[in-house]
Amino acid sequence: MHFNRLRLSGFKSFVEPTELRIDPGLTGIVGPNGCGKSNLVEALRWVMGETSAKRMRGGEMDDVIFGGTAERPARNLAEVLLELDNASRDAPSAFNDAEELQIARRIERGTGSVYKVNGREVRARDVQLLFADQATGAHSTALVSQDRVGALIAAKPAERRLLLEEAAGITGLHSRRHEAELRLKAAETNLTRLDDVLSALDGQLQNIKRQARQATRYRNISGHIRFHEAAILHQRVEQAHAAVAAAEARLGQAEARVAELTGLAAGAATTQADIAAGLPALRQDEAAAAAELQRLTLARGELDAEENRVASAQADSTRRLEQIASDIGRETVQAGDAEQAMAHLEEERGTLAAAQGDEADKQRAAAEALAAAEADTGERESALQRLTEEVASGEARRADLEPRRSPPRKRCFRSSRPRPPRPPPARRALPRRAPPARRPKPRSASRARPRPRPPRPRRRRRRTAPSWSPRSRRWSSCWRSTRPACGRR
Repeated sequence: MHFNRLRLSGFKSFVEPTELRIDPGLTGIVGPNGCGKSNLVEALRWVMGETSAKRMRGGEMDDVIFGGTAERPARNLAEVLLELDNASRDAPSAFNDAEELQIARRIERGTGSVYKVNGREVRARDVQLLFADQATGAHSTALVSQDRVGALIAAKPAERRLLLEEAAGITGLHSRRHEAELRLKAAETNLTRLDDVLSALDGQLQNIKRQARQATRYRNISGHIRFHEAAILHQRVEQAHAAVAAAEARLGQAEARVAELTGLAAGAATTQADIAAGLPALRQDEAAAAAELQRLTLARGELDAEENRVASAQADSTRRLEQIASDIGRETVQAGDAEQAMAHLEEERGTLAAAQGDEADKQRAAAEALAAAEADTGERESALQRLTEEVASGEARRADLEPRRSPPRKRCFRSSRPRPPRPPPARRALPRRAPPARRPKPRSASRARPRPRPPRPRRRRRRTAPSWSPRSRRWSSCWRSTRPACGRR
């Protein structure tokens, strides 16, 4: 088998359909860097069944589709077609019916790849086996890429074995062997699962047998139940027939009774008609009697009300007579008291008239005694005032001459001078002192700062003159503090 032609459409940089003919001999592709030489090798690998996006120099398999440029939009479809010469009939039996084989791989963005051989859709595994039988494939050593020679020289024995097997053309056999092993393992797994399924089915079979026995028993019991139910129903039917016959007999008797009662009802209806003919006159009599009864009832009510009113008036009259009698007795008692009061007043009037004759003489004598007492009181008060002034001046001179030995303190003593008799004081009307006028408080008094007070002058104490205290009824003298005049009270 030989490669004849490679056709690309939308694969990486080949946005337009591009066809590469591979003629017998040596075919070379020469071009600068970035012209797409490596994309042709990757297209061969991809159409031969490559599944690794990393080997295709991408992050995912959709990266092999043309991603677009600044001038051309991206594509959603990529397809690579490889044409093989099958003149020697070396292909597998499934594809060995044609001289040329067209292997195509088509991918759509987001849906995956589709493989076709001669227009027929196949599996990816079938395409990989097709190329493995020809000692090539996506991982074949015949595709020499960068650093591939160094990797072959430094390969391990297992990797060299793969190289030799590929050169011998038995790679397809190993692939088939590996696939057969996988199938055998799958078969063994299925057999193991089959044993589990059989054991589960055996348990289900036992349950089904038990249920079958229960169903058979249920069927037999149901047959017996239906038989007995039929017997009971038959007995009930017989009883129903007997009940129907008895009911028909009672029906005949009832019909005869109905005929009899119908005759009686007809006679009663005739009697009712006769009575109904005389009913209007009776109703008129009843209405007249009812009207008369209503009139008598109203008259009786009025008489009862009048009787109650007369009884209440009589009771009020009796109560008023009793009250008048009590008032007459009270007035009689009051008249007797008034007469006694008049007699007493007459006696007092005579007494007062006799006393008025001596009243003028007594008033003149009392006025003369009062004038003499006032003159004596004035003389005594002037003498007392003079003595008080003399004692005060003497005490002041003594206080000025005494040295200050100790802090002044308040002292009181009783005078040994005999107290003169005091006449009764005359009551004099003293003028009432008017209250001091309040100064208007300024509006901002609560916020104004208080004015600083000047320092208080030092107080001096002096002994006062003895004075007569009317409350304690004695002569007393004490120390009093004096403050020099500072212009502030």
